[in-house]
Amino acid sequence: GQLRAAVDATVLGFAEVAAELPMAVKGGGERWLQGTFDRRARTSGNAPGYSTIIAAGPHAPVLHWVKCDGEVPADGLVLMDAGVEVDTLYTADVTRTFPASGRFSGPQRQVYDLVLAAHTSAMAEVKPGAHYRTYHNTAMRVLAEGLRDWGLLTVSVNQALDAGGQHHRRYIVCGVGHFLGLDVHDCARARAEAYHECRLETGMALTVEPGLYFHPNDLTVPPELRGIGVRIEDDLVVTENGAEVLSSALPITADAVEEWVAGCLKG
Repeated sequence: GQLRAAVDATVLGFAEVAAELPMAVKGGGERWLQGTFDRRARTSGNAPGYSTIIAAGPHAPVLHWVKCDGEVPADGLVLMDAGVEVDTLYTADVTRTFPASGRFSGPQRQVYDLVLAAHTSAMAEVKPGAHYRTYHNTAMRVLAEGLRDWGLLTVSVNQALDAGGQHHRRYIVCGVGHFLGLDVHDCARARAEAYHECRLETGMALTVEPGLYFHPNDLTVPPELRGIGVRIEDDLVVTENGAEVLSSALPITADAVEEWVAGCLKG
């Protein structure tokens, strides 16, 4: 119940941030949005569970942009990674990427839809008895296949996914999830057999968070993709029949995200 409460408060904070997008674009910038969420975290819980990430425009491809001192471009994306820590110190960890204008551009939607495909495929692998690495590997394959289809891989998908390849990792420099609880990365120092090599059990809580990060100066990608960063992160609990997505109140499809932003702006 405590983790669920943390996620519910986090969902409310995300909506409050989306409602403040016009003020952020007008001049408040990333700081304004960070302050909006952190106020919610301090009033609905103990504090933010970690340094709130508001990465707008060219900052979105930066994995953990916690400086939050930039502008929010009207035509840019806002990558928001944040979580409320409740008074019992359980914390949520949720990420959504949404357009500051309320509408994705064509290239932004292209990247978003590939990340979404990886995200939904990975979440489907979270179930009792599944190896912990399975959902990670599933997401990476979907991303690698998409990058190949876009002509961004110079090798086959299997070569890229091989331990000696990892060519796709240029555009996703982190993992696809972690356990969650009293720590954001719960028991991160646990032995391999209890973490990366374990099998999922009912009651385990974890995140699923694939992403793609195309830096503004990366000449290996087409100009229209440069400066786009997308991550989608949900908090899940393994159940007897699969998994429950605690953060499902926040939309994940591009169309639903646009509708959500519009609704938040209307209040």
